Amino acid sequence: MAVQQAAAKATPAKLSKVPAARKSPASPQTALTKPPATKAAAAQPTKPVAAATFTVKQIAAEIAEREQIAKREAETILTGLVGLMVDHLKSGDRLRISGLGILELKDRPERTGRNPATGEPITIKASKKIAFRPAKELKEAI
Repeated sequence: MAVQQAAAKATPAKLSKVPAARKSPASPQTALTKPPATKAAAAQPTKPVAAATFTVKQIAAEIAEREQIAKREAETILTGLVGLMVDHLKSGDRLRISGLGILELKDRPERTGRNPATGEPITIKASKKIAFRPAKELKEAI
């Protein structure tokens, strides 16, 4: 009996320390209802859906399926193609791929910019960039 009285005394003390936010709602229906939608919420633009990203393996798998060759063979060919393209771009060559476009390396000269935090002028060093110009067929297809 003494144990039951001690437990009865401890229970109200524990319940009183529980914050109001953690207590269950008065009725189960209030937890299920949504607040009414406002015009401001409906007027906000939705985020655009991210475009799917295809990896070399996925592209190789599609090529293998279309051309009836092994996936490993298609992946080897595609990886080799990317390696060749990188080598030619490094050497300064211009790549023209029919139906896709032109890839070329362009030099960006040293220029003056501004630090956005302080506004003071800074020097941005020279760099190289890869420029892509889509082919007419690609533009029309899209």
